[in-house]
Amino acid sequence: MQAYTSSRISLSSHLAQPGLPAPLDSGPVQPVSFFPAGSEIYAQGGKAGAFYQVEFGAVRIYRLLADGRRQISAFHLAGETFGFEAGTTHHFFAEAINATCVRVFRFNAGADMSHQLLPLALRGLTRAQEHLLVLGRQNAIERVAAFLVDMVERQGGLRQVELPMSRMDIGDYLGLTIETVSRVFTRLKDKGVIRLLNLRSVEILKQDVLRTMGE
Repeated sequence: MQAYTSSRISLSSHLAQPGLPAPLDSGPVQPVSFFPAGSEIYAQGGKAGAFYQVEFGAVRIYRLLADGRRQISAFHLAGETFGFEAGTTHHFFAEAINATCVRVFRFNAGADMSHQLLPLALRGLTRAQEHLLVLGRQNAIERVAAFLVDMVERQGGLRQVELPMSRMDIGDYLGLTIETVSRVFTRLKDKGVIRLLNLRSVEILKQDVLRTMGE
């Protein structure tokens, strides 16, 4: 891992989200750290006590199941935060999907920041609940459609969305095989709902139809 320094910033101004109170001002900000594709940011069981913001790139959060399978619980894109834990250890692995820079925010020892951290905790809970709803979809098309709608919304509603994650990543997130994910993408393309520009870029041609499929 390589790190480089940049100017210190106020966490409250840097992480403020529309419609949400500014999270907190947690004191000194660590340098921005660069992680090559596939490198570990933190490990399950590792010491917690900080959270992270993606400066650029993308991060996957996952656990390894007892049978060796990987279950991805979340993806985080530029501008999004992750790593907030209620306890003192991480319950998941965090890994850079592609070349990624993250900024680390550490808490002041002994400071009571519960009221400031509440928005982050609630946002994480909401996203986890939304993921459970996606996994509850009965068929693969509904799951992939819901995933694409989510990516559209998180990238500002753009017609063309970038998918930094692989088809295998998407499958591990949606509880589908890579073959099933690929078939669904092809089916959506054949129906004229999306256009596959390349493996990492998708143009949404019929967003309303896609949204209906994902409901």
